[in-house]
Amino acid sequence: MQEKLIELKETALAEIVSADSIEKAENYRIKYLGKKGELTAILKGMGKLSAEERPVVGKIGNEVREAIENAINTAKTELKAAEMAKKLAEETIDVTMPSKEFKVGKKHPITKIIDEVTEIFLGMGFSIADGPEVETVRNNFDALNAPKDHPSRDMTDTFYINDDLLLRTQTSPVQIRTMEHEELPIKVIAPGRCFRSDSPDATHSPMFHQIELLVVGKDITMTEFKGTLNTFVQKLFGDSTKTKFRPHNFPFTEPSAEIDVTCFKCGGKGCPVCKGEGWIEILGAGMVHPNVLRNCGIDPDVYNGFAAGMGVERLAMLKYGIDDIRLLFENDVRFLDQF
Repeated sequence: MQEKLIELKETALAEIVSADSIEKAENYRIKYLGKKGELTAILKGMGKLSAEERPVVGKIGNEVREAIENAINTAKTELKAAEMAKKLAEETIDVTMPSKEFKVGKKHPITKIIDEVTEIFLGMGFSIADGPEVETVRNNFDALNAPKDHPSRDMTDTFYINDDLLLRTQTSPVQIRTMEHEELPIKVIAPGRCFRSDSPDATHSPMFHQIELLVVGKDITMTEFKGTLNTFVQKLFGDSTKTKFRPHNFPFTEPSAEIDVTCFKCGGKGCPVCKGEGWIEILGAGMVHPNVLRNCGIDPDVYNGFAAGMGVERLAMLKYGIDDIRLLFENDVRFLDQF
């Protein structure tokens, strides 16, 4: 039995040294030291030995086991080191090679305008109001004093879901919701998406963005109305920008006005941007109509206010010299990278 153990040791060590992978080294461990391994099989015969032989054989068996275990552990360590060295050699990074270019995103021009306008009005003490894009006919038209025969109510102009629901054509319904549910006085802006049944062309889109503002309180004057809009315009287009208020007609304001500003490209001298007029129309506004206040449960004999609305795409096109609104929605990176 002693001879078998010594012979087994020599054979095992020779095979372990020749192992060229961790898997093979593990297989040799199972072959010689496993429950059904060759060393175990030999040591099972110790029961047939005499009392004098048993300790001697047992000692040799332990020495053989230890030698095989050490050889396997050494082989695994060396094989792991060799594999790591090979992997590092194969994955060596050439620091002289150009690195991959990572493009950093930037704000879309529409988002930039919304953020800029919002920041201006927040600095003037306004808060932000929001509302659903699917609105009731009542909030979108009736409460805003729009006559039943108003052209904007036609299906050719408005996306109706059913007789009572539609995709809002303006963010004005947010003003209605605010006046009905918020405490007075009110000083809010309402940015958001709107929808109208327009065929896409250079100046029209069935989906667009608006920002509206609403102020309601006691003794609100036209002076405050004009002062607020003048401050906004100068913050957005520059301190030298002048405004012009032209009489207009909106169902939800009385009196109403279209607001023009001196062209920020030519300073009012006349250029292609302003079509030689020196002025550019940017928004519609006016004092809130008494009927609108009544529709929201507000006494027009006690409270009054003003409202204004502007198209975000129009502001972006004017400010950045964009000649086709469709460019803002096509997501061409070559175009958007300019901003």
